[in-house]
Amino acid sequence: MIKTIIFDFGDVFINLDKAATIREFSKLGTFEMTLELLKINNQYEVGQISTQEFIQTYKNIFPKASKNELIDAWNAILLDFPRHRFDFIKNLASQQKYNLILLSNTNDLHIKWIKENVPFYEEFKSSFDTFYLSHEIKLRKPNIDIFEFVLNQHQIKPSETIFIDDTKENTDSAKRIGIHTWNNNPKTEDITNLFTIKSNLF
Repeated sequence: MIKTIIFDFGDVFINLDKAATIREFSKLGTFEMTLELLKINNQYEVGQISTQEFIQTYKNIFPKASKNELIDAWNAILLDFPRHRFDFIKNLASQQKYNLILLSNTNDLHIKWIKENVPFYEEFKSSFDTFYLSHEIKLRKPNIDIFEFVLNQHQIKPSETIFIDDTKENTDSAKRIGIHTWNNNPKTEDITNLFTIKSNLF
């Protein structure tokens, strides 16, 4: 029986355009997402470098771009947060049947944008028993240690836990240590259908 539900954030609750960041940076000049830049992005996602250092990295690539232009390009991945998904988690929390955890690869600039642009963000956050953001806990998916961290922090059993994420690499990692998973397709599936799609677990 499932006792704990772990949710991803992007493309589970808030819609994303994953191609938008490269598209918007390319408007500022010649741009290629190199392995070195990916490494820096990942370091930023686990809080190893500051927002100021992160922005300066892109300022070095686009010296003519303003700070706001760089931030807007970085945040272009973030779209809308459908109200019905917020209503779903709020209602689920009110039932107090499950331990609800959010586990997201999210950096400081993205969460600031969400706080400023999603009017019900604080209420959404308070619907969870625990709210883990990668830049705060210094861990990121798909690394196994982030899942072990959550299991140990809450003393929960993998067999009594389901993890929902739109990225297969992430759900594959969770599955390897015995956690039930749902690798949702954001184009065809919605988190509000969790109990229908995974009815065999509940």
